[in-house]
Amino acid sequence: AARDRCGRVVAALRSRIEVRSPQGQTLHSDPIPPGCAVAPPAPLAGLSLGITGHRGSNTMFAANWGRIEAVLAGIFDTIDAAIAVGLADHGKPAPTRLHCLLADGVDLMANAAARTRGWEVVSPLPFGLDLNIAINALPGTADDARALLAGGEAADADVQARAAAIRRAAADAHLFELAERDDLIAGLYLDLLEMPSDNARAQAFAAHTAERVALAGQVMIEQSDIIIGVWDGVTRAFVGGTGHTIAAALEAGAPVVWIDAGNPETWRILHAPEALSAPMLVSDTDREAALAQLVAAALWADPEEGASKPAVHQGVDALASDTWHPHSSPWWTVYRRLEALFGGDGAPFRSLRQTYERPDRIAAGSGAPVIAVACTLPGIDADFIGRIDTDVLRRFAWSDGISAQLSDGYRGGMTLNFILSATAITCGIAYQPLASSDQKWFFAVAEFTLLAAILVITWLGRKRRLHGRWFETRRVAEYFRHAPSLLLMGVARPPGRWPKASETAWPEYYARHGLRRLGLPRVALSAAYLRRALTDLLDDHVVQQRDYHRAKVQRLTNVHHRLDRISEASFKLAVVSVTTYLLLVAATSAGLMSEELLHKASKSFTFFGVFFPTLGAALAGIRYFGDFERFAAISKVTAEKLDAVHTRIELLLRAPDSGIDYARAAELAHAADDIVFAEIENWQAVFGGKHITVPA
Repeated sequence: AARDRCGRVVAALRSRIEVRSPQGQTLHSDPIPPGCAVAPPAPLAGLSLGITGHRGSNTMFAANWGRIEAVLAGIFDTIDAAIAVGLADHGKPAPTRLHCLLADGVDLMANAAARTRGWEVVSPLPFGLDLNIAINALPGTADDARALLAGGEAADADVQARAAAIRRAAADAHLFELAERDDLIAGLYLDLLEMPSDNARAQAFAAHTAERVALAGQVMIEQSDIIIGVWDGVTRAFVGGTGHTIAAALEAGAPVVWIDAGNPETWRILHAPEALSAPMLVSDTDREAALAQLVAAALWADPEEGASKPAVHQGVDALASDTWHPHSSPWWTVYRRLEALFGGDGAPFRSLRQTYERPDRIAAGSGAPVIAVACTLPGIDADFIGRIDTDVLRRFAWSDGISAQLSDGYRGGMTLNFILSATAITCGIAYQPLASSDQKWFFAVAEFTLLAAILVITWLGRKRRLHGRWFETRRVAEYFRHAPSLLLMGVARPPGRWPKASETAWPEYYARHGLRRLGLPRVALSAAYLRRALTDLLDDHVVQQRDYHRAKVQRLTNVHHRLDRISEASFKLAVVSVTTYLLLVAATSAGLMSEELLHKASKSFTFFGVFFPTLGAALAGIRYFGDFERFAAISKVTAEKLDAVHTRIELLLRAPDSGIDYARAAELAHAADDIVFAEIENWQAVFGGKHITVPA
């Protein structure tokens, strides 16, 4: 349905389309020729907050309820004001999003404040909704708990009031329910209520619920730019508690606004786990300005990257305004031709023409298996599947196609420079065996033309920033390539785990906001959901990537060794040529050969004496530039790590449904994501200093 709607929209705009920047500026307005792709819109930046704090039963929180509520409202006002300041320069952002676990106390207080401001509320619940209500309503009897678990009402008025408040908040929230262990925990809960004096049951229930709350807290941290915590500062020892969640957020690189439940007016901003050792030493001056700076950094730029806000948006705008080509250019396939010739795949002269997948067609093409699996996930939100197509797959297709074009231009151009350099030298000396000195000008013109071509290729490569733009667009493409399986499992990168680029921050800005806007699917997770997601999304992706890297290892190893052998053979032939010439000179000196014959042969030997080492040097230069051996080593390590993750997934899938939980599944998704991006960072580190230049 989403594809059909998009098709109608594109058809309606067939005559003309405008591509706009995030600030609303028109980048270009062109007729759409047949077969042309349209750039997906840039993602809207939106602030994502997380809230953690004490329950209503906490003594210090209850004693300072009004003061805490006022301070929290002031912090929310500061955030809204900081967003309003940026409207003139950056345009209207996406709605602010608040993540909370909908527990009685701070969560409901923050939920109410967010609603009055028109913010979105997203709730990663540690249990299914009914179990979450039953636990947080604090029933005193098993009968009331059973009634709440069944979606009914508790007999106790206070219990029912708490349950109704949570249910009202949940009705307007976007719920992501970690419900795959509900049967186990509900059983433990009812047993505890029936036998409250049984310490073993109490400990079992407490351990399981603490683990689930900590897990939901981790999901919240991954989805948030800033965490707000209302905490008395007493202990971080309770797993899933407020202090534990604040510490986990700081470990994940998320800044924390800490509101002391005992003295809320002295709230502070914490940036590192070590600050928890002496929080009162953290400065509380200029707090509003510091918070506003955090908001601006999350929404529009990352100051630590050294990139200004305009530079970030220039990169985003450049991606949208890049020229799309449906096919690869035959002029820039030299690098890929070398891989085809020496890679050993049995088809060295096959066509290297690549067809780039149009964004509006990817859901019916290479993205169809992902969409098909997503549609069969139990309880999945259909709208979320449509957004996987429009917000993820299409952005991947666009950035991947642009990156492939830039890669051909950069790597093909640099490889061609090495070949043209060797050819120029060869042409410059070829007149000796082939023509007289009077005809040398013709060979000099050919040499000049080839050298000029090298300068033009180098100039174009630098002017078009082929090297830098390839790196940037490749990072964007890989973020979106690996996103569907993570998004459908509710897994995301926390703030501190986004790679730090040495020069440009816009790819991470683009991907972070593009993926953050999708956020969490609206679903109650079950063991069946996780099993399907692990089998047909995550494991399938891991296996594809592993097999890709295994094939890459073999191909690049072959290219390296064969270029090495040819280069070595060229130098050997040069030695043979020079040795033969010296032997002929010795023979002439001994009277065994005429000087006239030596003079005729000397031109040919001079040519070969220059040609062979020039050829060998050019191939060695290509081998150095391509770094095939090092990339093969990187891919080998990556394939081995991915295979280990595949083995772990297989082991987990052999377990019964009761043994499959979200914590294990999410950890495997993070492991695969880390491996893939470690490989990207490694090869970009290798190629980072190899800018397009003359082969000198």
